[in-house]
This record gives sequence, C-alpha cells and structure tokens, in this order.
Amino acid sequence: MDNKKLQRLHRVRTLQLGMAQAAESRAQEQVASENALSQRIAQLASAVAPGQGAGAAVSFAAMAHYREKLHRNAEVVENRVRTAAREADRAAEATRSAKRDQTAVEKLIARGEAEAALRAIRALQDAPPTRKVRHDPC
Repeated sequence: MDNKKLQRLHRVRTLQLGMAQAAESRAQEQVASENALSQRIAQLASAVAPGQGAGAAVSFAAMAHYREKLHRNAEVVENRVRTAAREADRAAEATRSAKRDQTAVEKLIARGEAEAALRAIRALQDAPPTRKVRHDPC
C-alpha cells in the first residue's frame, strides 16, 4: 500500500477508536446509573416498614403493597444492570479491537517508512561516485 492510503486508513482507524472509546464510556456510565438506581430502590424498600398506631392495619397493607412494587422494580432494574454490564463488556471489546486495528496500521506505516529509508540508502550506495574536488597547491 502506498503511504497516502495508509495515512487515510490510519485517520479512519483513529476516528473509529475514538468512537469506540466514547461508546465504552457511555456504557460504563449506564452501568453506574443502573447500579445507583438499584441501590436507591433497595434503600426505599428497606425504608418502607409498618408503623404503629390506630391505622396500623391499613398502613401495613399499604406498606406491603409498596414493598411488593419496589421488589418488582428491583428485579427489573437488576435485569437492566445485567444488560448494561453486557453492553459495557461488548463496548470494551470493540475498543480493544479498534485499538488493535489502529496499532496494526501504525506498524504498517512504520514498516513502509523503514523500507523507504532502506531504498534511499541503497540508491545512494548504488549511485555513481561523485568527483572529488581537488585543490591543487597554488
């Protein structure tokens, strides 16, 4: 491949790497958000406890209802956390793959530059000798 194609390919791979890193960052933020939501629901569920007093039976039934809803929401959020974690793993693998691709292109560029330098050295070695400038004594 010529140098222009390699440079263009390197730019594309660099952009792809940046996009993959951004997607990985978003996925990690999503995991953190889902974990925070899960913790908040757990706190709410533990905070809902039956009270004492004249309306304790009504309060107990209402609390049981809300705890049940919170537990159902907690199950849904746990599924979302697992999904977000899988997506984060996929994004991390995509980032690693993009980095491998970019590194491979960088190695091809370096190899091409080294070969060009060797060709230039060989061309200088194979060139006809230049005439030495002799300064005769005046």
